[in-house]
Amino acid sequence: MLDSRGLAIVGYAETKLVRRSGRSALSLAGEAVSRLLERTGIERSRIDGFATTFAMSEGGNPFYSNLMAEGLGLSVSWCQATDIGGASSGGNIIRAGMAIEAGMCDIVLCLAADAVTTQDRSMQSGHRTEYCDPAGYAGPLSAFALLSSVYDHQYGLPHDALARLAVTQRNGALLNENACEELRKPLTAQDYLDSRVVSDPLRILDCVMRCDGASAVLVMSTRRAREMGFEKMVHPISYAERINFDPREEESTSILQSGFTDVGPRAFKAAGMKPSDVHMLHWYDDFLIALILQLEQTGFCAPGEGGAFVLAHDMGHAGELPINTGGGQISAGQPGLAGGGVNLVECIRQMFGEAGARQVRRHGNAMLSGIGVIPYARNWGTSTVMLLERGA
Repeated sequence: MLDSRGLAIVGYAETKLVRRSGRSALSLAGEAVSRLLERTGIERSRIDGFATTFAMSEGGNPFYSNLMAEGLGLSVSWCQATDIGGASSGGNIIRAGMAIEAGMCDIVLCLAADAVTTQDRSMQSGHRTEYCDPAGYAGPLSAFALLSSVYDHQYGLPHDALARLAVTQRNGALLNENACEELRKPLTAQDYLDSRVVSDPLRILDCVMRCDGASAVLVMSTRRAREMGFEKMVHPISYAERINFDPREEESTSILQSGFTDVGPRAFKAAGMKPSDVHMLHWYDDFLIALILQLEQTGFCAPGEGGAFVLAHDMGHAGELPINTGGGQISAGQPGLAGGGVNLVECIRQMFGEAGARQVRRHGNAMLSGIGVIPYARNWGTSTVMLLERGA
């Protein structure tokens, strides 16, 4: 289905990202879905497939997807709730395509909604409660500080490049009216370098800020999209996913190595592309060091050269290789486990040519990535790459 451009994303919508909105995930989802239906002209009753991310604000709810469908007024023949963290939004696009191809549904709503700064009911167990919490190992912040320390020891942490990325993404947020207002403030490289260290060597401006928000996209077969008269569409053309990557299985002992060393090359091969063919990057960015590692591990540059690559390329919206043009999560905000939807929606907006003042020049294709859980003493546990192409 991907090889033949048989899957189409035909619409998108999102809410403004807000700190402590006082709303529920369902309330935010309702706003995003209403906007999506208005934009696409699709009747709610035509939607017969539903794929959602989980919500930290609804942690412990064993019937989350069913109750969300009820609240949204949906009655569907296929439903999927995906729990691979920040990789879930992109992963749901592909899962929707699989369901469509299998004949289980026709038109799928893919949703990401969370209100984590209003209410957080999540509780992670496993290694977190057994090894991390007793030692004060504070989740992703400590994990990415450890990764950054290892990178610093092996290659030298590229402070100037991280500052460049911070400024580049903040400039995107300044042009994005849906970004968190707390983050829509000008930023200089010196501001980044002067920001306080929160978990050595991470600065506070290396880190994502949580917020509340929702996004929704509509997926169907390309055949159905053309029958319904959609003129703008985006086709996922390849996808690769790796869950619970363990570098020891690859005969490596490097804590820096992630599943991107696997999924990046696989996605490029399936699409018949190479990194230099990519027009823009919409990459998961809960911490800036994750962008450096993705550059190195998906084939844009060699290990240890991510900082030099950033400094050698203009990655702003008007540059040669734009990245996270709406600010990404770092400068727009991360709505909990719905975070991957921030970059997905910006990717589609750019490919539709609807990004206004931050519209990129080349938007014929794009690369979307996702990152999931942080295991104990390893890099992130889920890595996904999707390559997308604008419909003719």
